[in-house]
Amino acid sequence: MAEDTYEEAEKSLSRVQNFDPQALARVDALGTELNFLDGIEHADKIISLFRQIPIQFLSELPKSKQAEIRQQADVAYSLFEQILKFDPKKADAYSQRTALIDNLKAQYDPFFNFLSPLISFTSSRLRDFGALEREARAAVQAAKDRADEATKQLEVQQQTAQRILDEVRRVAAEQGVSQQAVYFQTEGSSHETEATKWQWNTIYIAIGLGVYALISATVHKWSFLAPVTPYDAVQLGLSKVLIFAVIAYMLLLSARNFLAHKHNAVVNRHRYNALLTFTALADAAKGPENRDIVLTHAASCIFAPQDTGYTKGSAQPESVANVIQTLPRILSSGTP
Repeated sequence: MAEDTYEEAEKSLSRVQNFDPQALARVDALGTELNFLDGIEHADKIISLFRQIPIQFLSELPKSKQAEIRQQADVAYSLFEQILKFDPKKADAYSQRTALIDNLKAQYDPFFNFLSPLISFTSSRLRDFGALEREARAAVQAAKDRADEATKQLEVQQQTAQRILDEVRRVAAEQGVSQQAVYFQTEGSSHETEATKWQWNTIYIAIGLGVYALISATVHKWSFLAPVTPYDAVQLGLSKVLIFAVIAYMLLLSARNFLAHKHNAVVNRHRYNALLTFTALADAAKGPENRDIVLTHAASCIFAPQDTGYTKGSAQPESVANVIQTLPRILSSGTP
């Protein structure tokens, strides 16, 4: 029964507190003569009076007061219902409208006299500093819990961001190395193209030399070139040897150009592959010393002079070797 009293009081009080006084006007339904615009102000005052009783403290009131609040709230709501159900078609509708507005206005004082002690109690209850302190502590604890949770989330996000940053740096490093490797790839392709050209030149010159050898073997039998005197024979022989030597020398140069371009194409392809694999080798190396070794060998492969294909010998100048050996220390000292 006690629970029913509280629930009924809460329901009645909430119904009045949540009522919209603008709904009483009914201008569209009643027109300008019979609407209740004049009663909105009085209804709003009554509703504001009931709203000063916080529902959360309703359970702390005695059951008798809860029942009285329910009764007063039902009286107020019945006034609103009479206006909402007002029928303009009834006889003497204007007098009834005026009576309803006057009744609404007259009910404010009784409501005030009854509710003012309860409003005073609930107002002091709202200023319960002990309750405020408890609520403040609860709010601080809740804020601390949320802060701890947010901190954990930030740590997780930071780890994720760091992982993404490391991945971006790795990709950027690979892209940077790949970008540098393109130069060797381009140079290797250029030498490969030139090697193909000189290969065909060598073939054509070799064919020409073979044709000349066949012709020179029978040229002494041609009547207009046949030697008559020993001097003519010597001249013919020398000319044949000279032409053969020139063609042979051209064949030798063409072959050496082909081999040189082919050699340089292979060297640049080797340097290109070395740059592409450098990042993987550096990542696999454990410790700065091992990375320095990888960097030294990579620098030696890239920057050390290579045999051009024209001259023999691959001796590395001492100054270049010293620069390559000190390169890792130079790069390490320049790294912040």
